[in-house]
Amino acid sequence: MPASNPVAILQDLIRCASVTPDEGGALSYLEALLGKAGFTCQRLKFSEEGTPDVDNLFARFGTASPHLCFAGHTDVVPPGDETKWTHPPFAAEIADGKLYGRGATDMKGSVAAFATAALDYAAQKGVKPGSISFLITGDEEGPAINGTVKVLQWMKDNGHVPDHCIVGEPSCVDKLGDTIKIGRRGSINFTVTVDGKAAHAAYPHKGDNPIPKLARFIDRVANLRLDDGNEFYDPSSLAVTSFDVGNPAVNVIPSNAVAKFNIRFSNEHSVTSLQALIDAQADAVKAELGGAWTITSISGADAFITQPGAFVGLVQDAVSEETGVLPKLSTSGGTSDARFIRNYCPVLEFGPTNATIHQTDEHIDVEELKKTAKIYRRIIDAYFNS
Repeated sequence: MPASNPVAILQDLIRCASVTPDEGGALSYLEALLGKAGFTCQRLKFSEEGTPDVDNLFARFGTASPHLCFAGHTDVVPPGDETKWTHPPFAAEIADGKLYGRGATDMKGSVAAFATAALDYAAQKGVKPGSISFLITGDEEGPAINGTVKVLQWMKDNGHVPDHCIVGEPSCVDKLGDTIKIGRRGSINFTVTVDGKAAHAAYPHKGDNPIPKLARFIDRVANLRLDDGNEFYDPSSLAVTSFDVGNPAVNVIPSNAVAKFNIRFSNEHSVTSLQALIDAQADAVKAELGGAWTITSISGADAFITQPGAFVGLVQDAVSEETGVLPKLSTSGGTSDARFIRNYCPVLEFGPTNATIHQTDEHIDVEELKKTAKIYRRIIDAYFNS
């Protein structure tokens, strides 16, 4: 098969068992593929104490503006029990029109599709001024410390900041073309600890039970209505994920209680405003019931959005022209590496359907893969001719 066949490229990528953070040969394969087509390739390996070393790839065709970047990852989550797969997770077998393998949709399929589109464009004679680049990390499914964040800083330091970026996350829900993600909700995790005093349950007055205090607090925050959402965001949500006292005994009042919860929030909030809100709720319960309180938080990301305009419209039109579907503009889902890229340029996410991501028997429909490549090619043509 020709190198610009997305099916062949995806099969080759799946056969690289690149379980995060292992590169598995996937980046080497892409480096060779793009290098032969005239892309200037840079392998970028980053490390940080306490985290795994991560290999990344930056490849660019051309040096002029406008500069369109495709961002993605070749690392995949572990396949789990391989005996439960109908087709081996790294064999890239095709059956009944579907290509099976870990990463088929998340997100080696998008990488293969965009590579096909970019290779075909680069092979044209008389290509208009501009440049196409690939930011491919091996760290998206891992801690996300030594991947996209550090590659972006390297790109800035070396004059490679793009004008616009497409992240190839599988954005579509029911059918190809139904969704483009133009932003994401923010995410913040809280841990709340209330310290008390242990005592025998028969003599509760000799202790200080932290459980009622923390339970009162959790009841308050779990019933907060953070907002009603807006044109692009669903209502913000708070999910309690843990309530633990570490107490195996039935006749002992515990010395402390710990709860954890996560907030996914719209652009009507910020990390700072939510920290203030949670502190206020704790202060109200503390004023009523007392106790020694400790609240810590870890921010996953702030909410962001790429406002609809020329770039978003161009991608919408390309998707619609190829599929006959007008994509919905969405900010749903968890976090992605777009949260880092948005600090450098406008970014959106578009890729195939996400029905089987991270599942046993992950797969992509072969025709959907080919059509995704055609959509990317339409986007590239429109971008450099607009």
